[in-house]
Amino acid sequence: MRLIRQVDIIDSIRDALQYISCYHSKDFIDAIAQAWKREQSKPARDALAQIIVNSRLSAQQHRPICQDTGIVVVFVKIGMQTQIEAGKSLEELINEGVRQAYTLPGNTLRASILSDPAGNRQNTRDNTPAVIHYEVVEGNKLEFRIAAKGGGSENKARFTCLNPGADIAKWIISQVNELGAGWCPPGILGVGIGGTPEKAMLLAKESLLKPIDIQQLQQRGAKNAREQLRLRLYEQINQLGIGAQGLGGLTTVLDVKVLDYPTHAASLPVAIIPNCAATRHVHFSLDGHGACLFDPPDLNSWPDISWHPATNATRVNLDTINKDEIKNFRVGKQLLLSGKIYTARDAAHRRLQQLCAENKPLPNGLNLQNRFIYYVGPVDAVRDEVVGPAGPTTATRMDPYTEFMLSDMGI
Repeated sequence: MRLIRQVDIIDSIRDALQYISCYHSKDFIDAIAQAWKREQSKPARDALAQIIVNSRLSAQQHRPICQDTGIVVVFVKIGMQTQIEAGKSLEELINEGVRQAYTLPGNTLRASILSDPAGNRQNTRDNTPAVIHYEVVEGNKLEFRIAAKGGGSENKARFTCLNPGADIAKWIISQVNELGAGWCPPGILGVGIGGTPEKAMLLAKESLLKPIDIQQLQQRGAKNAREQLRLRLYEQINQLGIGAQGLGGLTTVLDVKVLDYPTHAASLPVAIIPNCAATRHVHFSLDGHGACLFDPPDLNSWPDISWHPATNATRVNLDTINKDEIKNFRVGKQLLLSGKIYTARDAAHRRLQQLCAENKPLPNGLNLQNRFIYYVGPVDAVRDEVVGPAGPTTATRMDPYTEFMLSDMGI
């Protein structure tokens, strides 16, 4: 019987989550670099370059690669010859590791988890609880596979029960086409097939934890129906032209993962879950010999790719620009912004709408007339930062408020 200490579980969970918040895995970096090399579209190529530059900066500064630092998903395999030091449940230990990771003073991560989801939706303030899946297996180890999954890509999960003779690939491709760029591509598409509805969803999520290896599969060829489906989906999804950050081009998915499970003769459950460009997951085991250590990756792992604004980019002062100037902007034009910009997401939009309906003044004399809003929820600033990581959030959540914001608020 192998005794595993509580402190080693907590410390390993904490350090693993801090690690994946700042460092892309090497397989992802390599896949993005390959996509950049073969990309023909200038906007998409710029987007891929910016992903690489931002990833390298996050590693250098040890700061989150995305402002949405995710909901924690843990797959844990419990060896039957292990014993956990008594005192707390494994769930409590995992959540304590999550709490410490997201409240670490030197690198605070954004807490996004809300309790009472159908009610008052109160932030738990420490990103707990995690979503935990357990499996009891042979052996004398605790094996953890951990992901920090952003809400934008999670919201694009889809499920259906097809007729057994239906074309699985056709349904998946139609769904991805409808999703557009709302899941922040390029990333990985996870597919779960079979079992029951909840099993298919779990398979799709679990498949995203596997390394990117589609190029190796292309070279050796498919050996079964699951691998044939992967190749077909990879090729046809990338032919949709959605591309990096929705800017067109050759790469929408870096890989497609498929897991399946036996199912009822009358059933064909199919689930898809995309993983965005902030692909964050890590695997480690504990065997009673202490906590797991996560060494920072070699910065030479990142390709020597830089991004600079186009020479014909237009400089825009948001404090002085007028609507006549905006009318001259066209899709594909590159703008360099300066001046004041407000940040607000759906909760803020909803509050503004309520204040307006109740004929109450806006907070602190706020005036949005002819101003601009950036859909973002930044990570808290640390050290000498003016603002923490602040990438864009999913815009479609604000769509119900767009007409109000334009007409009543005057943005």
